[in-house]
Amino acid sequence: MMVRLRILLSIICCLIAVPVFAASVPGSFADLVKERANSVVNISTTQVFKEKVVRPFPFFPEIPGPEGKEREFRRQSLGSGFIVDRGGYILTNNHVVEKAEDIRVRLWDEAEYKAKVVGRDPKTDIALIKIDADKPLPAVTLGDSDALMVGDWVVAVGNPYGLGHTVTAGIVSAKGRIIGSGPYDDFIQTDAAINPGNSGGPLFNIKGEVVGINSAIIPMAQGIGFAIPINLAKEIMPSLKTKGYVERGWLGVAVQKVTPELAESFKLGERHGALVADVVKDSPAYKAGIKRGDVITEFAGKKISDMHELPRLVASNPIGSKVSMKIVRDGKPVELNVTISKLQEEVQSAEVLIADRLGIKTKTINPEIAHQFGIMDGGGVLVTEVIQGGVGESEGIQAGDIILEVNKERVNSTDETATIVKSLRPGENLLLLVRRGNGYIYFSFRLKG
Repeated sequence: MMVRLRILLSIICCLIAVPVFAASVPGSFADLVKERANSVVNISTTQVFKEKVVRPFPFFPEIPGPEGKEREFRRQSLGSGFIVDRGGYILTNNHVVEKAEDIRVRLWDEAEYKAKVVGRDPKTDIALIKIDADKPLPAVTLGDSDALMVGDWVVAVGNPYGLGHTVTAGIVSAKGRIIGSGPYDDFIQTDAAINPGNSGGPLFNIKGEVVGINSAIIPMAQGIGFAIPINLAKEIMPSLKTKGYVERGWLGVAVQKVTPELAESFKLGERHGALVADVVKDSPAYKAGIKRGDVITEFAGKKISDMHELPRLVASNPIGSKVSMKIVRDGKPVELNVTISKLQEEVQSAEVLIADRLGIKTKTINPEIAHQFGIMDGGGVLVTEVIQGGVGESEGIQAGDIILEVNKERVNSTDETATIVKSLRPGENLLLLVRRGNGYIYFSFRLKG
């Protein structure tokens, strides 16, 4: 009798448990789409650019051609956006509207308006544009991206390949993804289908609130898309609306990831924080007493789990504010106070400095990716483009080369490369060790100013 009772109770528990789980799975997204999709817009842009005409018969110079002349080309692009204000303000990606001479917005009812850029922020790839409509517009509700959990349902609405108001659904696959697009990377990864043209469109949670801005994909991948957390957009939107740009706090340190080996070397109890590799002279960090080799473990009351969290925290603090921070120095905890100053845009980023002085565009490749290129002792600096007429082009550097050493010092990132390049005066010699294919090549040339 007891055995039968146990079996019966087990069956009842199973029958109860299944509906509880099933109830959390939406039967349809139709109501959400019906209520929110009319806040999503399609964006089309026109860019004008000039390009030199190449001689059509280079081996027959006696045949005349238009070589050297410039022709004007027009390129059209598609993207998405969403209305955040009934007066016509629209959030989208910066790369959707950047350098566009003409921006057109098409609403859910096929009405089309000319838009103007109110503000842009290339560092986060967020832009605010505006249309002057003859009617109040339906605006979205902005949610809380910090409250998102991996496994939550999300819905993407946008304009992929020109197919307006396309709806796809999936889950949050991961949070806090770093994809190398900028200094404040903190992407939501989703398997909701995102394609070219979805850029700038909203990612909704199950409540119909916008929790992300669909922004990036991995070419040829399936089920991998990335969205900017809406909380980041909420932070900078007031500044974009009133100033057209974003003012950010600046600390003045170059940091690197704390590996298990470094954690042991620097006597850390646990592996977290941002290791200070360099301190800019006369910067807020310099004045606060931060030194090379310090490990920043807490900033403004928030624990630093990974080096990528620090730039975002610093940037979000008001200019002139005094912030407490905790560091580990020689294995001992130290508390410091630092006064945040303004990040000056004229202070060159590592990528811009290398482009200006070496004539090449670069990107850091981490050790995991470098390993695929046969580099077993760390990361490297990938040459993504050789600038026409630059020093790199004249010396024979090619796109796809990987810089491993600068002046016989091993470099693992663009920041490390820029630090060495910045220390050299115009006209000084620079020695690069580059991996090309399966071989290695040295390049030596004089630096530009």
